[in-house]
Amino acid sequence: MQFATRLAPLQANVFADMDRAKAKARTAGREIIDLSLGSSDLPTQPHILAAIAQALPDPSTHGYLLFHGTQAFRQAAATWYTQKFGISIDPETEVLPLIGSQEGTAHLPLAILNPGDFALLLDPGYPSHAGGVHLASGQIYPMPLRAENGFLPVFAEIPSSVLAQSRMMVLSYPHNPTTAIAPLAFFREAIAFCQKYNLVLVHDFPYVDLYFGDTPVPSILQADPEKSISIEFFTLSKSYNMGGFRVGYAIGNRDLIRALRQVKAAVDFNQYQGILQGAIAALTGPQSGVTAVVETFKRRRDVFVAALDRIGWQVPTPQAAMYVWAKLPDAWASDSIQFCTDLVSATGVAVSPGAGFGKFGQGYVRFALVHDPDVLEAAVDRIAKFLSLLKV
Repeated sequence: MQFATRLAPLQANVFADMDRAKAKARTAGREIIDLSLGSSDLPTQPHILAAIAQALPDPSTHGYLLFHGTQAFRQAAATWYTQKFGISIDPETEVLPLIGSQEGTAHLPLAILNPGDFALLLDPGYPSHAGGVHLASGQIYPMPLRAENGFLPVFAEIPSSVLAQSRMMVLSYPHNPTTAIAPLAFFREAIAFCQKYNLVLVHDFPYVDLYFGDTPVPSILQADPEKSISIEFFTLSKSYNMGGFRVGYAIGNRDLIRALRQVKAAVDFNQYQGILQGAIAALTGPQSGVTAVVETFKRRRDVFVAALDRIGWQVPTPQAAMYVWAKLPDAWASDSIQFCTDLVSATGVAVSPGAGFGKFGQGYVRFALVHDPDVLEAAVDRIAKFLSLLKV
Protein backbone atom coordinates (compact mmCIF):
# COMPACT_ATOMS: atom_id res chain seq x y z
CA MET A 1 0.00 0.00 0.00
CA GLN A 2 1.39 3.41 -0.99
CA PHE A 3 0.57 6.74 0.62
CA ALA A 4 0.97 10.33 -0.55
CA THR A 5 4.39 11.87 0.03
CA ARG A 6 2.69 14.86 1.64
CA LEU A 7 2.15 12.72 4.74
CA ALA A 8 5.88 12.40 5.38
CA PRO A 9 6.32 15.84 7.06
CA LEU A 10 3.35 15.10 9.33
CA GLN A 11 4.98 12.14 11.06
CA ALA A 12 6.45 14.23 13.90
CA ASN A 13 4.08 16.08 16.23
CA VAL A 14 5.06 17.65 19.53
CA PHE A 15 1.77 16.81 21.21
CA ALA A 16 1.77 13.20 20.02
CA ASP A 17 5.38 12.76 21.16
CA MET A 18 4.59 14.05 24.63
CA ASP A 19 1.43 11.94 24.78
CA ARG A 20 3.54 8.82 24.33
CA ALA A 21 5.99 10.00 26.98
CA LYS A 22 3.13 10.69 29.42
CA ALA A 23 1.62 7.26 28.79
CA LYS A 24 4.97 5.61 29.50
CA ALA A 25 5.34 7.58 32.75
CA ARG A 26 1.81 6.60 33.86
CA THR A 27 2.58 2.95 33.19
CA ALA A 28 5.63 3.33 35.42
CA GLY A 29 3.39 4.63 38.22
CA ARG A 30 4.03 8.36 37.94
CA GLU A 31 1.27 10.82 38.87
CA ILE A 32 1.12 13.20 35.91
CA ILE A 33 0.94 16.98 36.18
CA ASP A 34 0.27 17.88 32.58
CA LEU A 35 1.54 21.31 31.56
CA SER A 36 2.08 20.30 27.94
CA LEU A 37 -1.30 21.13 26.36
CA GLY A 38 -2.93 24.55 26.11
CA SER A 39 -6.39 23.17 26.84
CA SER A 40 -8.15 25.28 29.45
CA ASP A 41 -9.22 23.47 32.61
CA LEU A 42 -11.81 26.16 33.41
CA PRO A 43 -15.57 25.54 33.02
CA THR A 44 -17.82 26.95 30.32
CA GLN A 45 -20.13 29.67 31.66
CA PRO A 46 -23.63 28.51 32.73
CA HIS A 47 -25.54 30.85 30.39
CA ILE A 48 -23.66 29.34 27.42
CA LEU A 49 -24.48 25.80 28.49
CA ALA A 50 -28.10 26.78 29.07
CA ALA A 51 -28.41 28.03 25.49
CA ILE A 52 -27.07 24.72 24.19
CA ALA A 53 -29.31 22.70 26.50
CA GLN A 54 -32.37 24.65 25.38
CA ALA A 55 -31.70 23.61 21.79
CA LEU A 56 -31.40 19.88 22.48
CA PRO A 57 -35.13 18.96 22.52
CA ASP A 58 -35.83 21.02 19.39
CA PRO A 59 -35.87 18.66 16.37
CA SER A 60 -35.31 21.58 13.98
CA THR A 61 -31.72 21.73 15.29
CA HIS A 62 -30.96 18.06 14.63
CA GLY A 63 -30.23 18.14 10.90
CA TYR A 64 -27.33 19.26 8.74
CA LEU A 65 -26.46 22.93 9.14
CA LEU A 66 -25.47 24.72 5.93
CA PHE A 67 -23.97 28.17 5.55
CA HIS A 68 -27.22 30.14 5.39
CA GLY A 69 -28.37 28.49 8.61
CA THR A 70 -25.45 30.12 10.42
CA GLN A 71 -26.63 33.68 9.76
CA ALA A 72 -27.41 34.48 13.39
CA PHE A 73 -23.97 33.32 14.50
CA ARG A 74 -22.24 35.27 11.74
CA GLN A 75 -24.13 38.39 12.77
CA ALA A 76 -23.13 37.87 16.41
CA ALA A 77 -19.47 37.45 15.42
CA ALA A 78 -19.55 40.55 13.21
CA THR A 79 -21.17 42.64 15.95
CA TRP A 80 -18.71 41.37 18.57
CA TYR A 81 -15.78 42.30 16.33
CA THR A 82 -17.11 45.77 15.50
CA GLN A 83 -17.78 46.55 19.15
CA LYS A 84 -14.27 45.42 20.09
CA PHE A 85 -12.20 46.90 17.27
CA GLY A 86 -14.38 49.59 15.69
CA ILE A 87 -14.32 48.15 12.15
CA SER A 88 -17.56 47.27 10.38
CA ILE A 89 -17.95 43.69 9.19
CA ASP A 90 -20.43 42.27 6.66
CA PRO A 91 -21.73 39.02 8.18
CA GLU A 92 -22.77 37.72 4.73
CA THR A 93 -19.44 38.07 2.95
CA GLU A 94 -16.75 38.70 5.56
CA VAL A 95 -17.46 36.03 8.22
CA LEU A 96 -17.15 32.24 7.97
CA PRO A 97 -17.98 29.82 10.83
CA LEU A 98 -15.40 27.11 11.40
CA ILE A 99 -15.19 23.88 13.39
CA GLY A 100 -12.43 25.40 15.50
CA SER A 101 -10.04 28.00 14.12
CA GLN A 102 -7.50 25.25 13.39
CA GLU A 103 -9.83 24.02 10.63
CA GLY A 104 -9.44 27.39 8.96
CA THR A 105 -5.69 27.80 9.33
CA ALA A 106 -5.12 24.24 8.10
CA HIS A 107 -7.49 24.49 5.12
CA LEU A 108 -6.71 28.01 3.90
CA PRO A 109 -3.42 26.98 2.22
CA LEU A 110 -5.48 24.68 -0.03
CA ALA A 111 -7.21 27.79 -1.35
CA ILE A 112 -4.04 29.87 -1.80
CA LEU A 113 -1.03 27.69 -2.58
CA ASN A 114 -0.19 25.75 -5.70
CA PRO A 115 2.35 22.93 -5.34
CA GLY A 116 5.78 24.38 -4.66
CA ASP A 117 4.57 27.82 -3.55
CA PHE A 118 6.06 29.18 -0.33
CA ALA A 119 4.26 30.11 2.86
CA LEU A 120 6.12 32.34 5.32
CA LEU A 121 5.61 30.93 8.82
CA LEU A 122 6.77 31.91 12.29
CA ASP A 123 9.50 29.72 13.82
CA PRO A 124 8.76 28.73 16.52
CA GLY A 125 5.08 28.56 15.69
CA TYR A 126 1.91 26.57 16.13
CA PRO A 127 2.30 23.16 14.41
CA SER A 128 -1.01 23.18 12.49
CA HIS A 129 0.15 26.19 10.48
CA ALA A 130 2.89 24.05 8.95
CA GLY A 131 0.58 21.05 8.61
CA GLY A 132 -1.82 22.94 6.36
CA VAL A 133 1.01 24.02 4.07
CA HIS A 134 2.28 20.44 3.78
CA LEU A 135 -1.22 19.19 2.91
CA ALA A 136 -1.38 21.80 0.15
CA SER A 137 2.00 20.57 -1.20
CA GLY A 138 3.52 23.95 -0.47
CA GLN A 139 6.95 24.86 0.83
CA ILE A 140 7.68 26.54 4.16
CA TYR A 141 10.07 29.38 4.73
CA PRO A 142 10.57 29.71 8.51
CA MET A 143 10.82 33.28 9.79
CA PRO A 144 13.07 33.06 12.89
CA LEU A 145 11.74 34.54 16.13
CA ARG A 146 14.53 35.66 18.46
CA ALA A 147 14.35 37.08 21.96
CA GLU A 148 16.47 40.08 20.96
CA ASN A 149 13.80 41.05 18.41
CA GLY A 150 10.92 40.63 20.85
CA PHE A 151 10.04 37.36 19.07
CA LEU A 152 8.92 39.30 16.00
CA PRO A 153 10.13 38.29 12.52
CA VAL A 154 12.50 40.51 10.56
CA PHE A 155 11.02 40.78 7.06
CA ALA A 156 14.25 42.11 5.53
CA GLU A 157 15.87 38.72 6.20
CA ILE A 158 13.56 36.90 3.76
CA PRO A 159 15.46 36.13 0.51
CA SER A 160 14.12 37.67 -2.68
CA SER A 161 14.17 34.24 -4.33
CA VAL A 162 11.76 32.97 -1.67
CA LEU A 163 9.54 36.02 -1.95
CA ALA A 164 9.23 35.46 -5.69
CA GLN A 165 7.56 32.10 -4.96
CA SER A 166 5.65 33.13 -1.85
CA ARG A 167 1.87 33.46 -1.67
CA MET A 168 1.05 33.85 2.02
CA MET A 169 2.39 34.89 5.41
CA VAL A 170 1.02 33.57 8.71
CA LEU A 171 1.32 35.60 11.91
CA SER A 172 -0.15 34.92 15.35
CA TYR A 173 0.05 37.40 18.22
CA PRO A 174 -0.22 37.08 21.19
CA HIS A 175 2.10 34.30 20.20
CA ASN A 176 2.06 30.62 21.01
CA PRO A 177 4.53 29.47 22.27
CA THR A 178 6.62 32.57 23.11
CA THR A 179 3.74 34.69 24.57
CA ALA A 180 5.05 37.73 22.66
CA ILE A 181 2.73 40.63 21.78
CA ALA A 182 2.93 42.47 18.45
CA PRO A 183 2.21 46.21 18.45
CA LEU A 184 -0.04 47.77 15.82
CA ALA A 185 3.02 49.42 14.23
CA PHE A 186 4.42 45.96 13.49
CA PHE A 187 1.14 44.88 11.90
CA ARG A 188 1.21 47.97 9.69
CA GLU A 189 4.73 47.03 8.62
CA ALA A 190 3.52 43.50 7.86
CA ILE A 191 0.58 44.77 5.80
CA ALA A 192 2.83 47.07 3.76
CA PHE A 193 5.30 44.23 3.19
CA CYS A 194 2.62 41.79 2.06
CA GLN A 195 1.00 44.35 -0.21
CA LYS A 196 4.38 45.03 -1.83
CA TYR A 197 4.97 41.34 -2.54
CA ASN A 198 1.35 40.37 -3.26
CA LEU A 199 1.03 38.05 -0.26
CA VAL A 200 -2.08 37.03 1.63
CA LEU A 201 -1.67 37.93 5.30
CA VAL A 202 -3.17 35.40 7.72
CA HIS A 203 -3.47 36.23 11.41
CA ASP A 204 -4.32 33.48 13.88
CA PHE A 205 -5.83 35.26 16.91
CA PRO A 206 -6.90 32.75 19.59
CA TYR A 207 -5.60 34.88 22.49
CA VAL A 208 -7.50 38.04 21.57
CA ASP A 209 -8.67 38.49 25.18
CA LEU A 210 -5.79 36.87 27.07
CA TYR A 211 -3.54 39.87 27.67
CA PHE A 212 -2.52 41.09 31.13
CA GLY A 213 -1.75 44.76 30.62
CA ASP A 214 -4.07 47.74 30.27
CA THR A 215 -3.69 48.08 26.49
CA PRO A 216 -5.75 45.67 24.34
CA VAL A 217 -3.82 43.66 21.78
CA PRO A 218 -4.47 44.76 18.18
CA SER A 219 -6.30 43.03 15.36
CA ILE A 220 -4.58 42.73 11.97
CA LEU A 221 -7.60 44.42 10.39
CA GLN A 222 -6.82 47.58 12.35
CA ALA A 223 -3.74 47.78 10.13
CA ASP A 224 -5.79 46.79 7.05
CA PRO A 225 -9.26 48.25 7.66
CA GLU A 226 -10.12 47.91 3.95
CA LYS A 227 -9.47 44.17 4.34
CA SER A 228 -7.35 44.32 1.20
CA ILE A 229 -5.19 41.23 1.82
CA SER A 230 -6.00 40.02 5.33
CA ILE A 231 -7.95 37.28 7.06
CA GLU A 232 -8.09 36.72 10.83
CA PHE A 233 -9.03 33.57 12.73
CA PHE A 234 -10.84 33.50 16.06
CA THR A 235 -11.86 30.77 18.49
CA LEU A 236 -14.12 30.48 21.52
CA SER A 237 -11.79 27.89 23.06
CA LYS A 238 -9.67 30.27 25.14
CA SER A 239 -11.85 33.24 26.11
CA TYR A 240 -14.97 31.16 26.78
CA ASN A 241 -13.46 27.77 27.76
CA MET A 242 -15.23 26.04 24.86
CA GLY A 243 -12.35 24.03 23.41
CA GLY A 244 -14.34 20.81 23.20
CA PHE A 245 -17.23 22.50 21.41
CA ARG A 246 -14.97 23.37 18.45
CA VAL A 247 -16.28 26.83 17.61
CA GLY A 248 -14.16 29.17 15.52
CA TYR A 249 -14.65 31.68 12.74
CA ALA A 250 -12.77 33.73 10.18
CA ILE A 251 -13.22 37.43 9.49
CA GLY A 252 -11.60 39.32 6.65
CA ASN A 253 -11.25 39.88 2.92
CA ARG A 254 -14.38 38.65 1.17
CA ASP A 255 -12.48 36.89 -1.62
CA LEU A 256 -10.44 34.93 0.95
CA ILE A 257 -13.60 34.11 2.91
CA ARG A 258 -15.28 32.87 -0.27
CA ALA A 259 -12.26 30.74 -1.23
CA LEU A 260 -12.05 29.17 2.23
CA ARG A 261 -15.81 28.55 2.10
CA GLN A 262 -15.31 26.61 -1.14
CA VAL A 263 -12.74 24.37 0.53
CA LYS A 264 -14.94 23.92 3.57
CA ALA A 265 -17.93 22.97 1.42
CA ALA A 266 -15.94 20.07 -0.01
CA VAL A 267 -14.94 18.80 3.46
CA ASP A 268 -17.77 19.32 5.96
CA PHE A 269 -20.89 21.22 6.97
CA ASN A 270 -21.04 23.04 10.30
CA GLN A 271 -21.43 22.26 14.00
CA TYR A 272 -24.69 21.24 15.60
CA GLN A 273 -27.03 24.24 15.61
CA GLY A 274 -27.32 24.11 19.40
CA ILE A 275 -23.57 24.60 19.80
CA LEU A 276 -23.76 27.74 17.69
CA GLN A 277 -26.63 28.97 19.86
CA GLY A 278 -24.28 28.59 22.81
CA ALA A 279 -21.62 30.48 20.87
CA ILE A 280 -24.08 33.32 20.20
CA ALA A 281 -24.82 33.46 23.92
CA ALA A 282 -21.08 33.65 24.58
CA LEU A 283 -20.45 36.52 22.16
CA THR A 284 -23.57 38.55 22.97
CA GLY A 285 -24.02 37.78 26.68
CA PRO A 286 -22.20 39.04 29.78
CA GLN A 287 -18.43 39.14 29.40
CA SER A 288 -17.65 38.86 33.11
CA GLY A 289 -16.62 35.25 32.52
CA VAL A 290 -13.92 36.40 30.10
CA THR A 291 -12.61 38.83 32.70
CA ALA A 292 -12.49 36.00 35.22
CA VAL A 293 -10.52 33.81 32.77
CA VAL A 294 -7.94 36.54 32.27
CA GLU A 295 -7.59 37.13 36.02
CA THR A 296 -7.22 33.39 36.63
CA PHE A 297 -4.37 32.99 34.15
CA LYS A 298 -2.71 36.18 35.36
CA ARG A 299 -2.74 34.83 38.93
CA ARG A 300 -1.37 31.49 37.77
CA ARG A 301 1.33 33.25 35.76
CA ASP A 302 2.46 35.23 38.80
CA VAL A 303 2.55 32.15 41.04
CA PHE A 304 4.43 30.02 38.51
CA VAL A 305 7.02 32.64 37.55
CA ALA A 306 7.69 33.36 41.24
CA ALA A 307 8.04 29.65 41.98
CA LEU A 308 10.54 29.18 39.15
CA ASP A 309 12.46 32.20 40.40
CA ARG A 310 12.70 30.63 43.88
CA ILE A 311 14.44 27.56 42.44
CA GLY A 312 16.83 29.69 40.42
CA TRP A 313 15.15 29.45 37.01
CA GLN A 314 14.56 33.03 35.90
CA VAL A 315 12.06 33.55 33.10
CA PRO A 316 10.47 36.69 31.62
CA THR A 317 6.98 37.46 32.92
CA PRO A 318 4.53 36.79 30.06
CA GLN A 319 2.31 39.69 29.08
CA ALA A 320 -0.27 37.51 27.32
CA ALA A 321 -1.53 34.00 26.55
CA MET A 322 -1.65 31.03 28.94
CA TYR A 323 1.96 29.87 28.80
CA VAL A 324 5.44 30.46 30.13
CA TRP A 325 8.22 30.24 27.53
CA ALA A 326 11.37 29.31 29.43
CA LYS A 327 14.95 29.14 28.26
CA LEU A 328 16.48 25.82 29.32
CA PRO A 329 19.52 25.47 31.56
CA ASP A 330 22.70 25.18 29.53
CA ALA A 331 22.95 21.41 29.97
CA TRP A 332 19.83 20.91 27.84
CA ALA A 333 20.09 23.91 25.52
CA SER A 334 20.68 21.65 22.51
CA ASP A 335 17.99 19.04 23.26
CA SER A 336 14.66 20.27 24.60
CA ILE A 337 12.97 16.99 23.65
CA GLN A 338 15.37 14.99 25.81
CA PHE A 339 14.80 17.37 28.71
CA CYS A 340 11.03 16.96 28.49
CA THR A 341 11.26 13.19 28.13
CA ASP A 342 13.58 12.89 31.12
CA LEU A 343 11.47 15.27 33.19
CA VAL A 344 8.16 13.43 32.72
CA SER A 345 9.86 10.07 33.23
CA ALA A 346 11.48 11.15 36.50
CA THR A 347 8.81 13.43 37.96
CA GLY A 348 5.53 13.06 36.07
CA VAL A 349 5.62 16.74 35.08
CA ALA A 350 4.85 17.01 31.36
CA VAL A 351 5.85 20.10 29.38
CA SER A 352 6.27 20.84 25.69
CA PRO A 353 9.75 20.90 24.10
CA GLY A 354 10.51 24.08 22.24
CA ALA A 355 11.95 22.13 19.31
CA GLY A 356 8.47 20.77 18.64
CA PHE A 357 7.42 24.26 17.57
CA GLY A 358 10.28 24.69 15.11
CA LYS A 359 14.06 24.87 14.76
CA PHE A 360 14.28 28.19 16.58
CA GLY A 361 12.36 26.82 19.55
CA GLN A 362 15.32 24.63 20.44
CA GLY A 363 16.70 25.53 23.85
CA TYR A 364 13.28 26.40 25.29
CA VAL A 365 10.30 24.65 26.85
CA ARG A 366 6.68 25.76 27.06
CA PHE A 367 4.68 25.44 30.27
CA ALA A 368 0.88 25.61 29.91
CA LEU A 369 -0.74 27.17 32.99
CA VAL A 370 -3.74 24.85 32.98
CA HIS A 371 -3.85 23.95 36.69
CA ASP A 372 -4.63 25.77 39.92
CA PRO A 373 -1.74 27.58 41.66
CA ASP A 374 -1.17 24.84 44.24
CA VAL A 375 -0.67 22.27 41.49
CA LEU A 376 1.64 24.62 39.60
CA GLU A 377 3.76 25.08 42.72
CA ALA A 378 3.85 21.31 43.24
CA ALA A 379 5.07 20.94 39.65
CA VAL A 380 7.89 23.41 40.30
CA ASP A 381 8.85 21.52 43.46
CA ARG A 382 9.21 18.34 41.39
CA ILE A 383 11.21 20.21 38.77
CA ALA A 384 13.53 21.55 41.49
CA LYS A 385 14.23 18.03 42.77
CA PHE A 386 14.88 16.85 39.21
CA LEU A 387 17.38 19.65 38.60
CA SER A 388 19.11 19.19 41.95
CA LEU A 389 19.59 15.44 41.46
CA LEU A 390 21.34 16.06 38.18
CA LYS A 391 23.80 18.43 39.87
CA VAL A 392 24.90 15.79 42.40
